[in-house]
Order: sequence, then C-alpha cells, then structure tokens
Amino acid sequence: MTARFTVLIPARYGATRFPGKPLQVLAGKPMIQHVAERARASGAARVVIATDDARIRDVCESFGAEVCMTSATHPSGTDRLAETATKLGLSSDEIVVNLQGDEPLMPSTCVAQVANNLHARQDASMATLCVPITTDAELFNPNAVKVVMDRFGYASYFSRATIPWARDAFAALPNHQPDGVAYFRHLGLYAYRVEFLREFVNWSPAPTEQAESLEQLRALWHGKRIHVEVARAIPPPGVDTPDDLIVAERALLQLNS
Repeated sequence: MTARFTVLIPARYGATRFPGKPLQVLAGKPMIQHVAERARASGAARVVIATDDARIRDVCESFGAEVCMTSATHPSGTDRLAETATKLGLSSDEIVVNLQGDEPLMPSTCVAQVANNLHARQDASMATLCVPITTDAELFNPNAVKVVMDRFGYASYFSRATIPWARDAFAALPNHQPDGVAYFRHLGLYAYRVEFLREFVNWSPAPTEQAESLEQLRALWHGKRIHVEVARAIPPPGVDTPDDLIVAERALLQLNS
C-alpha cells in the first residue's frame, strides 16, 4: 500500500558556509524551486517549505509553493520541522519526509521510497536510505557517514568512522576496501511519524550524537528503530559550496536536455 505523506523542506538563508544558498539560481530557477519540484514529483500529498527568512518565503510563494514561517532560533532543521508540523496541524500518525533545501537533484523515487518504507514498518520510528560505498576515498572519508544494518534492515549504528572495521584485511592492506565486506554511505533523507518527531526534539542530545555530530544517533540512544534501505536511485551530491552549485547546474542541464 502506498503511503500518504507530506514533504517538509527546511531552508535557511543564513548558512555559514554559503549564505543565501536556497535562492541561488540553477538552470534558470532558484535552487529551492528545483527541490520543491522533486518533492511534488514524488507523489506527496503536500509539500511545504519551512523557513525563517522572508526573502525565501517571497521567492517560494512566487512560484506557487506553500510556505510555513518558523522561529529563527532553532538549533537544527529537525526542530524547524517539528514546529512546522504543529503549525500545519498534522496528525500524530502522519508521515513527513525531511528533504533538505540544498538537494536539487534528489530523485523523487527516493523521497517516495523512504516514506513507503516507514509506512510498511509500524515498529520503526524513522526510515532513511543508503548507497553502497565503492571507493577507498569515500570509505575512509569522515564526511561520508557510514551505516551498519542488521539482517532485517534496521540500523545498528551510524558513524563517521569506517564501520565495520575489517581487522585482518586492514592489517594486511591499510586504507583499501576489502573484498567480501559490504559498506554503505548514509543519505540524509528521513521519514518520520509526527508523534515521534515531536518526541525527538524534546530529548537532550545523546553522548554518541555529540561525539559524532550525527543527530540520528539520538534516536538509537533512546532505543528507537531506524529502517534503512539501499536507495533505488543514487542521488548526486547536494550543494554545500559555490563549486557544488556549478556541478549541480551541469547535471540539471544534462537531465533537461
């Protein structure tokens, strides 16, 4: 059965590394418009952009997007989504997908996939996606978050470290991906039920979360289950820097050609 879900897109203007990022123009449109179009193509019942900035609100409303204004003091995008869910009056059992405002190339199939996965698993509090790691550089890069799952597809742990650590293989060949060991990079795309989202933001950060700077570890710390599935379409990287913007524009132009 296909899930009914809402996509919430948190978007900040004052990002430290790239101020005004959501409004940067890509292939003739602001980046946030590309993200909203990806969300609409997923089959979502509703797509809402959550922002604290009037400039983003005005641009989004100009292309017909629904916008929810939120507090400027939220410590994370998850807190912004929790406020948005409350302001929109979403029911406790409704599924929301957190699609970041700097993911203009996220396949719409991934957005639907993560929502449907959570819908199918009542014992999970969250759902997310991963992709296989295929290069040594990515495997040992702390900016590429790794995830280990159990045989049922539930997350055992997320880490910036190389997990699982193949002790004998790495002793013989350090810094090389061993044969016969599967490694997965986590994608920052989440589905939650609204009831869990409200609970999550009232918990203090977990020690593991603080050590790794990975918010999803708060859920595991509290004994909640996170379902993880390999993405059916591999998304290109998001936009973190002006150089990434150039790469994303090329990819968009190729898709539209």
